[in-house]
Formats: sequence, C-alpha cells, structure tokens
Amino acid sequence: MTAPLVFVDTNVLLYCVDDKDLAKRDRARAWIAACWQQHCGRISTQVLNEYYWNATRKFSTQVSRGDARADVRRYQHWQPWQIDQATIETAWAAEARYDIAYWDALMVAAAQQQGCTLLLTEDLQHDQPIDGVRIVNPFLLGPEILDTPS
Repeated sequence: MTAPLVFVDTNVLLYCVDDKDLAKRDRARAWIAACWQQHCGRISTQVLNEYYWNATRKFSTQVSRGDARADVRRYQHWQPWQIDQATIETAWAAEARYDIAYWDALMVAAAQQQGCTLLLTEDLQHDQPIDGVRIVNPFLLGPEILDTPS
C-alpha cells in the first residue's frame, strides 16, 4: 500500500526544532519521520522560506543558519512546489470560497498541485476538506493514519 501524499506546513517543521513544548516536538518529529520513511512528504518554496526565517530567529536557542540551511537542503528531496501564477489563482479561489487566510490558501493550492490528499497544519480546522485536501492537525491525529486505507 502506498501512503497518501502529505503536505507539511511550516509550523510542523518548526515544532521539530522547538524544545519548549516537548509533546508537540515529539509528535511533529514522529510525523516527519513517517513522511521520510514512506516517501510521502511534500512542501513548497513558501514553507522552506518560512522555515529558514523562523528557525534562525524565533527560538531562545536559535537554530544556526548553517543547520537551517542543511534542513532546507534536506527537504529539497520532498520536491518543493514552486509557487506560480496558477497556484496563486487557485489560492485566491480557496481563500474566497472557504474564508481562510491567503497564506493558508497558498499551502492548500500547493498541496493540490502536488496531488496531496492531506495537509498537516494546526492553523486550519482539523478534518476539514478543502478542494480535495483533508486538513489534519498533527497534534490531534498521529502518523498511523498513513498506514490505514482511505
């Protein structure tokens, strides 16, 4: 069985390097490990840019620029979606239809473009379907759902 493609929001990546909330850190790491093991993780250039910026500035013990760059390079294996005009148009439509923030709509659009059926984020309503993409809060549902048939 092939795991569904999972688009991962920046906040999930950031929790992996945040030692303030160990439960969230561990759950985020479990999700990321499962995405690596099952070759199903996807992201966009937006996510990579947000990750680098926040990882090097947000935490009391900041991630070094070199480590953040290494992370970004590693996530290149997840085939980051290049945000283009078609993605922006799709995002605008989702933003209007579902009354969600533009940046969240942009992730939904990138997830759609990559054929993802799951979007891992805590910023949208858990279990909400948005144009064929199911929103999954990684702190309410674990990566074991990747092993169950849809």
